[in-house]
Amino acid sequence: MHYPWWYVPHLTSPMLIAFIAVVHVLVSHYAVGGGLFLFVETRHAHRTSNREYLDYLHRHARFFVLLTVVFGAITGVGIWWTIGLASPLATEVLIHTFVFGWAMEYVFFVIELAAAFLFLYFWGRVTPRTHVLFAGVYAFAAWVSLVLITGITGFMLNSGNWPERGGFWNGFFNPQFAPQVLARTGGSLLLASMYVYFHASICSPSSALREIIGRRSARPALLGAVLIVAGGAGWFANLPESSVAALMKAPALNIFMAILFAVTVAVFAMLYFGPYRNPAWLTPGFGVLFLMFGIVAVTVGEFVREAVRKPYIVHNVVMSSNILASEIPGHRAAGFLESGPWTRALIAAKFPQVMDGTRIDERRLLDLPPPQRIEAGEILFMHHCNDCHATDTGLSAIPHVTIGWAPEMIHDVVTSPELFHHYMPPFAGTPEESQVLAEWIESVRPPFPAGMRFGPASAEGGE
Repeated sequence: MHYPWWYVPHLTSPMLIAFIAVVHVLVSHYAVGGGLFLFVETRHAHRTSNREYLDYLHRHARFFVLLTVVFGAITGVGIWWTIGLASPLATEVLIHTFVFGWAMEYVFFVIELAAAFLFLYFWGRVTPRTHVLFAGVYAFAAWVSLVLITGITGFMLNSGNWPERGGFWNGFFNPQFAPQVLARTGGSLLLASMYVYFHASICSPSSALREIIGRRSARPALLGAVLIVAGGAGWFANLPESSVAALMKAPALNIFMAILFAVTVAVFAMLYFGPYRNPAWLTPGFGVLFLMFGIVAVTVGEFVREAVRKPYIVHNVVMSSNILASEIPGHRAAGFLESGPWTRALIAAKFPQVMDGTRIDERRLLDLPPPQRIEAGEILFMHHCNDCHATDTGLSAIPHVTIGWAPEMIHDVVTSPELFHHYMPPFAGTPEESQVLAEWIESVRPPFPAGMRFGPASAEGGE
């Protein structure tokens, strides 16, 4: 069964998810690495009785809680809101499969919130030992949350043997689990140092204190870079064959991979020759530039990680067309429109002449007048294709994708899209449905670009 569609004009709903998710990742990774930073550095400042450093850490803790706990919680809710609307079936599968994991994550999230506020609001009101304990509890709970969520997001990229065996632990300890835990732990350490350098370069007037911060944060950042490389290698080694093929075929993804490599080298060089070797380099300009490089690296990395999942939302389970992979044969036999209660009710309301009792007679779709066939094709598109394609302008808009296509080519692609691009999901409908969908696409297809007609075949294809 497929769910109702949620259409976001121009951007498309998956890109809206991507935007909110990347913003959340930039904050949530700092929540993990920053918590470890505050734990280690607060303990160091208490042990050395460095009052100036403690005062700075207090200021940083306010910034940290405001950004990670307040804004991070808002973006976290935003992710659930958008995925529930844009990918309801995938959300359902993740909730049902990992209900025990989500329950554990919520427990640790509550511990995070409590420890963060205790750490901040009881600053100077409890003993140093208790104060450091608050920070340690927060750091541990935040990292456990990262591990729990990574097991679930790794399952989406490579479900391993779960489709055959099932079970919570088979899904959680998927082939992507360990590599992504390594990479995300490393990313948390590195990204936290970038936030620390940015904040310290602006909010710490003491150059001597900035040198201390630069020197002490450099080593965990370098460790983070090493973990990212190790985890990234494991990530690539454990990609499903379909993901490797998508990565190799898409020129944009290859460009992004090159950008990611170049930015990673630049960040490592800046870190080594800057705070590690020359702590005095920690200036506002350096802090802003360093953080910008980190944001670019994380954003590009997340985009690549999500893009290679196609043609799935959840590997081998949920297709990017928001139906279960196992449902495709049934939908092809019964009809895609017939297989969803919402589409069946909509067709019954708009075109009662195609109904045979309470069921859609797919053959009658072709008896509709041309304008109504086109309208039925648009309904099919919105439920089957709009998760990846816009209708008019925007991301992978159908008019832009199909410009100049001949009607025969449109019909062939609609009938077997996976043969045209292997990262497109199979069409899960009847031949009659593919016909009306092709007619709708033909109705919005622009003509062949002017000045590029080379012969009768090209001209005919553009009419």
